[in-house]
Amino acid sequence: MVVHAPDPISREGARGQLRRRPEIALREDSQEGSQEGFQEGIEEGSEKCSETVPGTVTLLISDTLDDAALTRLRRVMRGEGTRAVLVVGELREAKLLDVLGCGIGAIVWRHEATEDRLVQAVIAAARGDGDLPADLLGRLIDQVNTLHGTAAGRASAPTSGLSPREVDVLRLVADGLGTVEIAAKLSYSDRTIKNILHELTTRLHLRNRAHAVAYALREGYI
Repeated sequence: MVVHAPDPISREGARGQLRRRPEIALREDSQEGSQEGFQEGIEEGSEKCSETVPGTVTLLISDTLDDAALTRLRRVMRGEGTRAVLVVGELREAKLLDVLGCGIGAIVWRHEATEDRLVQAVIAAARGDGDLPADLLGRLIDQVNTLHGTAAGRASAPTSGLSPREVDVLRLVADGLGTVEIAAKLSYSDRTIKNILHELTTRLHLRNRAHAVAYALREGYI
């Protein structure tokens, strides 16, 4: 995995935590030595990140995400197969769907970024799973309810794109459930849930579960 951070202390702190874990293999990256900060690191590293080795996870550390940083974040995530964990100090509600929509599958609050928490998020991202803080999941559910309310007077949701079974699965993903919990709720096997998610993300060219949830929200399915 590769670490991008706004300063050497944050970068080396994250690397030091992850270096102790045998399940994480850190990869040297020329951009890691930059002193220009998170935003410049994203901008300059975007082309390199588009050639990321399959299975590589990029750890992005920032205090906040403004419009400029979000634009550069999208450039990083443009590469085929790119997976990333965002460690952020503050994330405005208006940016939540934008962050999920660009393909970030795992988010960790900076004040909660312990060694175990980072490893958990990195492994989830590598698997293509979602990993969001509980309070962010609450915000996501609130946005779902808001979208339902604003859509009440409009035409019904699209009839193509997602099947009812896929919608059921994504609704539970949005509620923060994992594969095993979703399987139990819907009386399917774990493999069936994984196959459903893999098929819909492949068909719709979505990066991961969080991206699929963002798609379903924007399209009015959930």
